[in-house]
Amino acid sequence: MCTISLSYNQSNALARHKLADLLRTGLFEVTYSEPDAVAEQYEPTEEELEEHRQLRDAALALSRKNMSQIIARYL
Repeated sequence: MCTISLSYNQSNALARHKLADLLRTGLFEVTYSEPDAVAEQYEPTEEELEEHRQLRDAALALSRKNMSQIIARYL
């Protein structure tokens, strides 16, 4: 028996669907499944959190500015 390894984006619905179809055929079986340990153990640093907050605030400010001009046209 041969072994293959697959890597895929778990957020991709098509990839998950195709993998499920492949396993449903009964021709293949999962013999070892490694959990995504990196995602489970990752904790963002305080600097990363602050950078994210600043980016979020900048995006919201720009969105408000752009929408205010659009809404002003209809008032």
